[in-house]
Amino acid sequence: MFVKEGIIASPGIVIAKALVYEKILVEVNKNKIEDTKSEIVKFQNAIQKSHEQLETIRIKAVSELGEEEAAIFEAHAMVLDDPEFVEGVETEINDNHLGADYAVKIITDRFYDIFDQMDDPYFSARAADIKDVGTRVLHNIQGIVQADLSSLDDDVIIIADDLTPSDTAQMDKKRVMGFATNIGSRTSHTAIMARSLEIPAVLGLCDITKTVKTGDLMVVDGLTGKVCVNPTDEQLESYGKDKQKYLDYLKELEELKDLDAITLDGRKVELVGNIGEPNDVVGVLKNGGVGVGLYRTEFLYMNSDVMPSEEKQFAAYRSVLEAFPNGPVIIRTLDIGGDKKLPYLPMDEELNPFLGLRAIRLCFKEIGLFKIQLRAILRASVYGHAHIMFPMISSITEVRQAKAILMDCMKELDKEQLPYDKGVKIGVMIEIPSAAIAADIISKEVDFFSIGTNDLCQYTLAVDRMNQEVSYLYDPFNPAILRLIKQVTATVADKKETFFSGMCGEMAGDPLAAVLLLGLGLYEFSMSALSIPQIKKIIRSVRYEDAKNIADAALDMETGEEIMDFIQDSMKKLNLNI
Repeated sequence: MFVKEGIIASPGIVIAKALVYEKILVEVNKNKIEDTKSEIVKFQNAIQKSHEQLETIRIKAVSELGEEEAAIFEAHAMVLDDPEFVEGVETEINDNHLGADYAVKIITDRFYDIFDQMDDPYFSARAADIKDVGTRVLHNIQGIVQADLSSLDDDVIIIADDLTPSDTAQMDKKRVMGFATNIGSRTSHTAIMARSLEIPAVLGLCDITKTVKTGDLMVVDGLTGKVCVNPTDEQLESYGKDKQKYLDYLKELEELKDLDAITLDGRKVELVGNIGEPNDVVGVLKNGGVGVGLYRTEFLYMNSDVMPSEEKQFAAYRSVLEAFPNGPVIIRTLDIGGDKKLPYLPMDEELNPFLGLRAIRLCFKEIGLFKIQLRAILRASVYGHAHIMFPMISSITEVRQAKAILMDCMKELDKEQLPYDKGVKIGVMIEIPSAAIAADIISKEVDFFSIGTNDLCQYTLAVDRMNQEVSYLYDPFNPAILRLIKQVTATVADKKETFFSGMCGEMAGDPLAAVLLLGLGLYEFSMSALSIPQIKKIIRSVRYEDAKNIADAALDMETGEEIMDFIQDSMKKLNLNI
């Protein structure tokens, strides 16, 4: 038994067995071999095993996702039967006396390069399929068993160095009970996904993958930031009591579900949810959210092995809009780049990917892709109150460029006589300092702002929030951040009847920041569904005038530490326990 302490990323307590998820790098033997026959047999056995695995996955995918989604695994099986692939590997083994694993790598890489360089998007997308199939065959040749997060038999806590967006997009979410990782922060993708899934998570544990084995019983305590591995009976009993106390607290918050988020002196704000896929609306509704403040549409792309069609996107957006007939649904256009990649959309390696071709910049390069998404959103807009939000905006020029492409899509739909909301609201994420500073200029072209504090902090403070060496500098309470937020909200304060300013960054769901943000003038708070009840309780327990006084005082302070201490003291004086 041992206990480690890390960063609280998502609240709650879970007890389950560990699944250590480590990506295994395949190393092939490049030495010449004499017994080519045994290598051929080894290769053929690996092909057969790969077929069996793919058929198992395909059957599961059909039952859970449908025939269309499962078709990708039939395509993978076809690669295994492709004579050029099979004969190519066997030729390398027989003629060049290569081991089966090295021969498979050579042929896989050769096929990948051919398809990847094709101009046709369909065929270039097949490169990723070939790479995936080749890796599967290699694993089977070498006897490597890689944990498959998409098909889990038991409830588990995922233990990993970190989890990429692709990892979490494909995992069996019904079986994953919690996360514990070596690295990460409260604003990392893993933390955001954990809160979206409403599962406990503790990150930044440094070496948890080395100290925990698959099958170990463990506790992830997202209330204290501790993990306990192979707990004693006494500890299990204690954690069980703590878990029940937390569940009782959540039940108390449920009583606020259908009440407005309104201050004691009558200031009403909107509490809405951040979602990654249509199924997430269940959590938002359950927790009393009145709409969606951030629909991260990139997960629609990341959950697919091919570019999602206009019809598929239309259906997804429509289902979310229909779930909130009276509330706003802010749909962020594709935000790919940085740490989020698509296997079927080749992108060059960049020295600074978070400052490079991502989000709206990528959409301007891939206008065809962008227009498919915009058309789908527009068509869905007649089923609710759709708002379109452009990410990574740095100037009004980009806003105008995006709106021009949107206007082209509207003209196309008019010609096709397809209905859409001609008054659809258009907004931008304020996540680049230049956009915050020029908010008064940008506001002339849009209907709303949503402040993305995750990147706004990263870009303003020049801190990679995933870098453990400098993550201590990442501070949303830094005076510079608060001043930028105030500058944005003050810019549109006199337009409150026609314009609103909200926040969809993780700061919006931080209980410690709630009163401060209220006082800074936010009208909308968008957060993970799990955070909505607690933020609502705080909003309903304070006067707006008191919140303004707290915010004004904080803006005059010199350090984030000073501001944090002041906020904590102020909340105690207001009897706001968090």
